[in-house]
Amino acid sequence: MPRGKAKSSKMVGLPPGTLVHIGEERKEAVKITVIDYDEENFTEKEVKNIKECFVFRDKPTTTWINVDGLHQMEIIEKLGECYNLHPLLMEDLVDTNQRPKMEDYDDYIFMVLKMLYYGKEKKDVVIEHVGIVLGKSYVISFQEEAGEDVFDRIRDRLRNNKGKIRKLGTDYLAYSLVDSIVDNYFLILEGFGEKIEFLDEELVKNPKPEILRTIHEMKRNMIYLRKSVWPLREVVGSIQRTGSSLISDNTRIYLRDVYDHTIQVIDTMETFRDILSGMVDIYLSSVSYRLNEIMKVLTVISTIFIPLTFITSMYGMNFRHMPEIGWYWGYPTVLFVMIAIAIGMLVYFMKRRWI
Repeated sequence: MPRGKAKSSKMVGLPPGTLVHIGEERKEAVKITVIDYDEENFTEKEVKNIKECFVFRDKPTTTWINVDGLHQMEIIEKLGECYNLHPLLMEDLVDTNQRPKMEDYDDYIFMVLKMLYYGKEKKDVVIEHVGIVLGKSYVISFQEEAGEDVFDRIRDRLRNNKGKIRKLGTDYLAYSLVDSIVDNYFLILEGFGEKIEFLDEELVKNPKPEILRTIHEMKRNMIYLRKSVWPLREVVGSIQRTGSSLISDNTRIYLRDVYDHTIQVIDTMETFRDILSGMVDIYLSSVSYRLNEIMKVLTVISTIFIPLTFITSMYGMNFRHMPEIGWYWGYPTVLFVMIAIAIGMLVYFMKRRWI
């Protein structure tokens, strides 16, 4: 899940509001889709020229412009000029290191979020930078990557006129985007929960070094998730409390529900962090216990052989006048004594429950 660190040093010394893409280098073309609708009408199309979006600025209908890709500055700059977006907003938009936040610019509201979803192979979690601009008659969403997101259900609801989304305004559309991002966190955490449950079982059965490496990897991934999710509570809370006329009282009720979901996500993450930290202690305790068991067996074996070694070493001395040396029954007698001592010590250890 962790990616290469985007270099924020590109911005050092540049004037505020300078557009510099900070993130992974990309060569694919930026994809722009426009959905324009009201309760009765619906239009969806992919535009090839950014100027095709300008005609929707003053329309009374609700317009959702989705931009997949933040690496072509001329497209971002032209769209920002058309909708009078602040230069500092544009600067934060193309900086993928920007933490989640919300800013109220009176005429529009700007939000930065982190969208989480499973990649194409359904193994690694992708963390994608997303910016959302909420205006009076438009919502513009900017995504770091092209091709995948968590907004397909919203598009289906718009196409099929399901629910309230086409009856309400832009604030409800923006709420739906935020809600989809937050709801997908539960899917990601569910996958983490299954992995943690599997690790917990393996940890008890066979605590191998590979499990410890997996635990450390999951702890590192949880740190990245925490950095992406933890500020979200402040973002949703700020949207809910803002006095902007762009947010209706009806939508604030739904935002409270998103806020509750955000708290639940954070609580689940903290629980997983505590479980993973406890797993490290369990692993170390299990390894220590196994080592103690091995040392106990070796100690018992060594203790049994101490008197036997003493007997054999004593009769291995090269003195000529030793009474038992010439005795016919000397060897079997000593062998019998050694076996009796070994059995007697084993019985004694078992009675004391040392083995």
